[in-house]
Amino acid sequence: MSIDAASAAWGPGRRLLAAGVAHRFHVLGRTKVEIARELGMSRFAVARLLDAAQERGLVRIEVSAGDDLDHRASEELAATYGLRRALVTPRDGRTEVADLTAKLLTEIVGPDDVLGLAWSRTINEAVDALTALPPCTVVQLCGAYSLPWRSDTSAETVARVGALCGGPTFPIYAPLVLPDDQTARTLREQPGVADAFARFADLTVAVISVGAWSPELSTVHDVLDEDERAALGERGVVGEVVALPFDAEGRVLDVDLARRVLAIDEAALRAVEEVIVLVAEPARARAADALLRSGLASTLVTDAATAAVLRAPGAQSGQVVERRARS
Repeated sequence: MSIDAASAAWGPGRRLLAAGVAHRFHVLGRTKVEIARELGMSRFAVARLLDAAQERGLVRIEVSAGDDLDHRASEELAATYGLRRALVTPRDGRTEVADLTAKLLTEIVGPDDVLGLAWSRTINEAVDALTALPPCTVVQLCGAYSLPWRSDTSAETVARVGALCGGPTFPIYAPLVLPDDQTARTLREQPGVADAFARFADLTVAVISVGAWSPELSTVHDVLDEDERAALGERGVVGEVVALPFDAEGRVLDVDLARRVLAIDEAALRAVEEVIVLVAEPARARAADALLRSGLASTLVTDAATAAVLRAPGAQSGQVVERRARS
């Protein structure tokens, strides 16, 4: 058959028939056998019409996970880093990541869960965006942010979640970074702080944020004096998570800072079944890449701009470690 003859065979009558078959199949959910019986044709003819309708553009299949999710970017990042899930908002900004995190927590946290919260502006906004949560236990993962102009501490964040869900809370009313390891050990034994630390072993969900080793991108970097910042940079620190400094391979470094902070340690964090990592700025992407490759996270929530950096060719700078969570 010539091209002209083939086009003529797909005139308005045949296009109408194909569209009707496609509507019955894709929209009304009828089987090919049911459509064949209804239209008086064989199911093989129905199948051929369905294939041809899609090939000729009469049927366009669109898949969407919702306006707040880029499902293709999400699936790609989850596969790249071996995550349980990655949630990528199609827009940029901390507020978008916070809103998506609040929806995820509402979905996955149950009354038997023990929810751990670190401190970050994104986590604070996620808590503000929560409208409901079952009566779970809420535990603070690290001490209070230590700069005098910050009044929104992690203890207040934990208290807000506790007030919302009505479950027990375990805040840490002490600074995040302490002057020496002896002070840190002493405070870990104090009532209240010790109670929170004792619940780390029971955590089922932890929400943390990635800090990059740069001004205003870390809860720890700006607290330290210039000499210590530089010394840690020379040791290869690219970021921190709950005040634990890690290098470009995502390895938590055995440095003095790690011993004089009030925070969950790496082993306890790795034992949590669901570790949700929030990243809302492209400037944190290098640190996020290192952390995600370390196998610490199970879920990533990020924005379009940060996801674009993580998805760029050559962005993943090393091997991904398989995550080992408790069963």
